[in-house]
Amino acid sequence: MNPHEQANTVQNAVDASGRHYRDSLPMIASENILSPLVAKAVNSDLHGRYAEGLPGKRYYQGCDDFDTIESIGIESAKRVFNCRFANIQSTSGTVSNIAALKALVKPGDTITAVSTADGGHISHARMGAVGLRGLDLVTYPWDEDRMEPDVDASCKLIRETKPQLALFGQSVFLFPTPLQELSDAAHEVGAKVMYDGAHVLGLIAGGQFQDPLHEGADVMTGSSHKTFPGPQGGFVLSDSEDEVLHKKLNNSIFPGTCSSYHLHHVAGKVVALAEFEAYGVDYARDIVENAKALGAGLAAEGFDVLAEERGFTESHQVLTRHGGPDSGAGMRAAQRLEDCGIIDNMNMLPGDTKAMSGPSGLRLGVPELTRVGMGVDEMQDVARFFARSLISKEDAASVCADVKEFKSRFQTVHYCLEEGPAYPGL
Repeated sequence: MNPHEQANTVQNAVDASGRHYRDSLPMIASENILSPLVAKAVNSDLHGRYAEGLPGKRYYQGCDDFDTIESIGIESAKRVFNCRFANIQSTSGTVSNIAALKALVKPGDTITAVSTADGGHISHARMGAVGLRGLDLVTYPWDEDRMEPDVDASCKLIRETKPQLALFGQSVFLFPTPLQELSDAAHEVGAKVMYDGAHVLGLIAGGQFQDPLHEGADVMTGSSHKTFPGPQGGFVLSDSEDEVLHKKLNNSIFPGTCSSYHLHHVAGKVVALAEFEAYGVDYARDIVENAKALGAGLAAEGFDVLAEERGFTESHQVLTRHGGPDSGAGMRAAQRLEDCGIIDNMNMLPGDTKAMSGPSGLRLGVPELTRVGMGVDEMQDVARFFARSLISKEDAASVCADVKEFKSRFQTVHYCLEEGPAYPGL
């Protein structure tokens, strides 16, 4: 393949991916799309620039304009998340976690967290950031019925283990964590409390989930591209008055984990923060309403939707079970759904042990469907597409064609200062 063929092949694949998502129902819970103004900031000259340090304290010249951008963003993040400290430089949620761990604990320290089998993020595990920092991991007892840490057993574990850090938050995240009681136990033994809000950060900022920084968390990390609808990136936040902690957190980002921290993405975050200040409460409310409606719709169609007795969800996610533990039924369901024009991901549920071949469940998210204008009525249509795909087992091409026609009515990005095409350039 010569250079021109290579470049053309890549561009063709980029365009094909855009058409795939444009014509499908994108329901991966960790994904979202950019508004036109955020996309404009991301696709700018800032892409190739550096600004090591903090506003007014740079290692390079030529940063005055970026100082303006980052300074505005820091103050906006403090307002949006109602906190005293914000670092908006992190390039991802996982980088935010690595940085926070660097600031809060040292190698050999003990950390408590949710296991990956129970929905914890891979960065909370030995295979991820926790292992990278050389930490001793102990996982919480899990209440499968409530899909949260078993509060009494976890408090007992914390008091007996005496960790240096208690980490909360998940990748599979249906309900707010009972954080106040767990934080009290952690602080009682001298531990810091960290909350990974990557998935639910927009719901937190929109007042629709919980308020970790005022329920006991010393530090909150998060992604800027999930329920918070900005570009790829992350946040590190705290409401502590401890300026020593603030300095540690800043230093853990630069120079701790980032040299260039992708200035174009930072600029996109700042625009997204402005749009969130204008529309974030509405967007967060509509996400939760849609997720609840989807859970109810899927249950009515005959699916095994987890946590029915709790109303299915209080977040942007819904979980469905499609077979017994390690049956791989979730993997097969995810592939069948993609054939029918529905993009989601297989997911381990409690009892599963094989991450690639065994997951019995699906994790379904509604942030992107909400962003393009779908509401609770459309969630019933989505549930029927699921039933046609997985229960009635209709011809995949027929379902896919109907999905494409349905999705054609939802091609504009909303909850932003300047509405425009959700899938531009196609």
